[in-house]
Amino acid sequence: MYTILRSILFFFDPERVHSISMKGLKFICRLPFGKKLLAAAFMPNGKSLATSFLGINFPNPVGLGAGFDKNASYLNELEALGFGFVEIGTVTPLAQPGNDKPRLFRLPKDKALINRMGFNNEGVEAVVTRLKSWKDKSPLGNTDLNNISQTPKLVIGGNIGKNKITPNENAWKDYVTCFNALHEYVDYFVVNVSSPNTPGLRELQEKESLRKILTQLQIQNRHFWNQKPILLKIAPDLTIEQIDDVIDLALEIKLDGLVACNTTISREDLITEASKVNAMGAGGLSGLPVRKKSTDLVKYIHQKTGGQLPIMASGGIFTGEDAKEKVEAGASLVQVWTGFVYEGPAVVKNICSKL
Repeated sequence: MYTILRSILFFFDPERVHSISMKGLKFICRLPFGKKLLAAAFMPNGKSLATSFLGINFPNPVGLGAGFDKNASYLNELEALGFGFVEIGTVTPLAQPGNDKPRLFRLPKDKALINRMGFNNEGVEAVVTRLKSWKDKSPLGNTDLNNISQTPKLVIGGNIGKNKITPNENAWKDYVTCFNALHEYVDYFVVNVSSPNTPGLRELQEKESLRKILTQLQIQNRHFWNQKPILLKIAPDLTIEQIDDVIDLALEIKLDGLVACNTTISREDLITEASKVNAMGAGGLSGLPVRKKSTDLVKYIHQKTGGQLPIMASGGIFTGEDAKEKVEAGASLVQVWTGFVYEGPAVVKNICSKL
């Protein structure tokens, strides 16, 4: 049924369809028994999928990657669809509109997307207000719940970045601002320095720039009684030398883990006609073309570190087989995004049924 609906939706602008679809889900959840009906249809069955990762108990190992719910607007609806965790953001200190539209494009032949959103979000204060409301309705936390007798609640990750107007030498201050503001309301953090859609951002992946940002966040973290895991999201376009630098730094400073990986700037081996791809312009490519890059990166990190560095895998996950590939490569959790768009609301249930 979703295949038919998708063929209709794909006639319209992707960003507009995203907004209308999520508002439709919100409307359903507000109806009497609406959320229960959605959960009955799409929630994975059983408690056996509960996964402990970095001291956090996840209902299941399938999450939604950052960029889908930038402003924590749809947590209730995404929980009903069975996601074990949702990574909000990327959140920046100040609200910003992002890049000019159109900025999101589909490549159906490749089961892929190209986006150049540019960290469009309402700013950290607005996101905190929304998360506080969510927390008040869901008071049960998710940390240190390994002995919990019931299925744990939805885990929230905070993906943080810098404002476009902030020069790179001051970028660490933006990450600290977001970290401190969100700390009470999220279960873990992901530092995003790997998006290709903010000018100069990927320069922050260099070892010493990363050291400044990550160590400052670790200092801030120690000020809180309940310290939160900090992970770094990396690009699939790094050289082996750059990957090794990231690994060396992560082990040196005892970083909690990595997310592998973000979107790619590569356009190699696409089925879609080159003229159409070129017309879409710059942006990060996600979906099936990134699957192998992501798996290879997860496997390399896992083998290089002997499994010492926990990994979340993101990139090209559509099916249970895709998820198992990532887990066998060394990942503990998986994130979908483009797979959600192409596979529909049953994506988590379908993946979990294979796990």
